Amino acid sequence: MARTRIAVIGVGHLGRIHARLVRTHPDAELTAVVDVHEGNLEAATRTHGVPGFRDYRDVLGLVDAVCVAVPTEHHREVAGFFLANGIDVLVEKPIARSVREGRELVELAAKHGRVLQVGHVERFNPALRAMQELGIKPRYIESQRLAPFSFRSVDVGVVLDLMIHDLDLVLALMHEPLASVDAFGGAVFTSVEDMASAILRFAGGGVALLTASRVALKPTRKMRVFSHDAYVSLDLTNASATLIKKNPGKDFAGLDLSQLDGSKPEDLWRLVFEGLLTVRELKLDERNALQDEQADFLRAVRARGRPRVSGEDGCRALEAAQQVLDSIARNRW
Repeated sequence: MARTRIAVIGVGHLGRIHARLVRTHPDAELTAVVDVHEGNLEAATRTHGVPGFRDYRDVLGLVDAVCVAVPTEHHREVAGFFLANGIDVLVEKPIARSVREGRELVELAAKHGRVLQVGHVERFNPALRAMQELGIKPRYIESQRLAPFSFRSVDVGVVLDLMIHDLDLVLALMHEPLASVDAFGGAVFTSVEDMASAILRFAGGGVALLTASRVALKPTRKMRVFSHDAYVSLDLTNASATLIKKNPGKDFAGLDLSQLDGSKPEDLWRLVFEGLLTVRELKLDERNALQDEQADFLRAVRARGRPRVSGEDGCRALEAAQQVLDSIARNRW
């Protein structure tokens, strides 16, 4: 097959990375870049030696697929234009600024037989993928996603900027309908929420506690996942994971405590971590999650298959985010 011709629409911070990675894939060809900001456009055309356009509509005829990395408020317009014109689309998260607009993109993709993938890149994080391969069924999840203020994505609050990553992950891990949301948040630097916490309860009894902030001193992306017989600690920044799992056939009631000397911590440690539990660091591949996301998009485009993060997935994450925002509006400081 010929290489898939791709244009990157919006070559700001994230779009520049998309453009660079497209050029590294053997089955892809970067054929154009688009940006309304002259400085971004000049830098991208100079770096990649491809045509640059101010108007995204001008790339029709030059592309088979596009990566859309424009501000969220323009996702419906830009991604919708390409879907309606028979072009496959990878659109950055969130899928759109409203659930209604997200659903419209899903409907356009279905109507025109196009691939629509949403850029929830954490689905490709090696730490998460390693945990999913263990087949753990979560009952409780804690998530922290904290970042210093970046002066990017100020058109949306922290829920659509950062928390939506973890909303998508929690929905993918729980495999249960969302039953209720209780959230709190407030503005610090901007006119929208810069910090937020949310408790999500699921129909099957699962619970998730999510915290997001973009006014932290240092970045943190951690998740803790608890099941009936295991606990996994994920560091999504460093792509590392630790598994603590109960040994088969063992439980606390069956331990012989009569010979235990409580004054010796090493004996307590040995009893728990050699008798009851197993602790191990999960072996992870050193991979670029965004590069894997693009590769999955290209696979779906070329095989006419379903991407790992579909438009429907993007809408579910956005629906959950809207429930968080609605609750914040009731509880906002």
